[in-house]
Amino acid sequence: MMRWFRAFLPKEERFFDLFDRHAQTVIQGAIALQGMLNGGEETPVYCQRVNQFENDADNITREVLTAVRRTFITPFDRGDIKNLITSLDDAIDQMQQTAKAVMLFEVRTFEPPMREIGGLLIECANLVGRALPLMQSIGPNVAMLTAITEELGKLEGRVDDLHDIGLKELFLKHRDGNAMDFIVGVEIYDHLEKVADRFDDVANEINSIVIEQV
Repeated sequence: MMRWFRAFLPKEERFFDLFDRHAQTVIQGAIALQGMLNGGEETPVYCQRVNQFENDADNITREVLTAVRRTFITPFDRGDIKNLITSLDDAIDQMQQTAKAVMLFEVRTFEPPMREIGGLLIECANLVGRALPLMQSIGPNVAMLTAITEELGKLEGRVDDLHDIGLKELFLKHRDGNAMDFIVGVEIYDHLEKVADRFDDVANEINSIVIEQV
């Protein structure tokens, strides 16, 4: 009964503008992360870009959480809004953690699977950027939203595979050499895998909202 009643009340639609701004920031963060993974002397520049986009995303997240508290009628459940923006923010937080590790250990060259993961993370970010505007009208877009979240799950699985392949290659490369290089490589792989995990969390939050709304 309450859901039916809420459907006829005016809603605050600026949430979708904030979602889109956040998603675009995450996309730019993923592009900067890929630039970092290309290595070379420009690596610190790209690390700084990741940090800046993460700060921008944090500001947008605060706007969303403030709007949740102050808005009488939200497009969907307040808890769902909070969980969605938090999971999206967690993705770029993990990008920043990757950049911090790179700066801490002064890494300038990256393994091929790391660069491949970077490309997949851009795909994940772009998919989220496509999905969020569709949530303004969930009913007609259920099939597309479902397809996007399924693709996000597949990309997360591919990242997991590359993570395992990369760890094996690192072990073979460094088992008779520099143990520190192995440890640093493992940390970077783990951070990259966590970025993909957070995108999968975003997909799960989108699915949860879709189920509640249709």
